[in-house]
Amino acid sequence: MAAGLVVDAVVHWIYAPDMAYVQGGSISGELLFQVQAAVAGVAAVIVLVYGSRWAYALGFVVAGSAVGALLLYHYVEVGALGPLPDMYDPIWYTEKWLSLVGEGIATVAAVAGFVLAGRERERDAEPVGSGG
Repeated sequence: MAAGLVVDAVVHWIYAPDMAYVQGGSISGELLFQVQAAVAGVAAVIVLVYGSRWAYALGFVVAGSAVGALLLYHYVEVGALGPLPDMYDPIWYTEKWLSLVGEGIATVAAVAGFVLAGRERERDAEPVGSGG
């Protein structure tokens, strides 16, 4: 899961300068991509360090929202939303595919990690000798 978040972070960081041209909103596309890169990177570290349910939940929110935004702005011309620029981009290219794959894998892995961490916690909470 952390690897998917790292892919997301790297792609957004590298591609951020190319988003400087995006029009609308008070936040530049470049800044938006840099923030996504930083948040994905921090979430990856948190998942690796803690590996708890809340860490996986955080990873799910970060990766899942990135997948949602990528697909929304690929298929729908939303326009500028408040401070956010018009990020509509109907073209598929390598960086976009890499980002989608990394974010998608991280999203699915976050759900699995959340479920498995919950089961492990239940197992650890069972009294000794309960036979479970």
